[in-house]
Amino acid sequence: MAGGGLPLRERTRLVLRERVPSWVRLRCGLEPKTLAALAVVLVLGVVLAAQHFRAGRPEPVRAPQLVGDAPPAPEATRPGPSPGPPPAEEPSGRIVVDVSGKVRRPGVLRLPAGSRVADALRAAGGVRTGTDLTGLNRARVLMDGEQVVVGVPQPPGGPAPGPPGLTGGGAPGGGPLSLNTATVEQLDTLPGVGPVLAQHIVDYRTEHGGFRSVDELREVTGIGDRRFADLQPLVRP
Repeated sequence: MAGGGLPLRERTRLVLRERVPSWVRLRCGLEPKTLAALAVVLVLGVVLAAQHFRAGRPEPVRAPQLVGDAPPAPEATRPGPSPGPPPAEEPSGRIVVDVSGKVRRPGVLRLPAGSRVADALRAAGGVRTGTDLTGLNRARVLMDGEQVVVGVPQPPGGPAPGPPGLTGGGAPGGGPLSLNTATVEQLDTLPGVGPVLAQHIVDYRTEHGGFRSVDELREVTGIGDRRFADLQPLVRP
């Protein structure tokens, strides 16, 4: 019978016989069952080898991501370092004034910078009933270190008054000027003392709690030996 008319089983046996090496045919014979079993074993071996090869390949592992975390931004769009918290606001400046005279609670008061005479009167408990406030400018802005005297007239021949409602110092020729109570404006009237140096004197007084002697003027910035000699007879603690 020609090859094209052979049954399927016979054709399979012939194909396997041609494909199997000669040493296998010699050991196992040419029985179809043996050849089929051998073919199955070979196929299974190839399949298992392929699976083993695939299982042995390293695979990339992604890091675990916590719930709620946003995915990392790409390098090109990753934001830069976030700015720190905004700097804390500097506390507002304060001034120290001495309120005396006919007020309910006279004494040294600490008030916000820019306060006016009326604010100082309220902080001192208010003016006593019947006090004459003529000549007292309650709208005037207060200066650090000044003294506000309420309802007390100046004695005859006393030092020349400063701004309305302010005492404690004097102009040159009216007696020594008190370094502990004079304002910047009053200190500015001294010879060789301008607004800047006058402010230095007030700052030193505030920082050190007042002048204990005239000699402490030497420690104020801007006052040398020559200027101290000019000011010494014109001021007092």
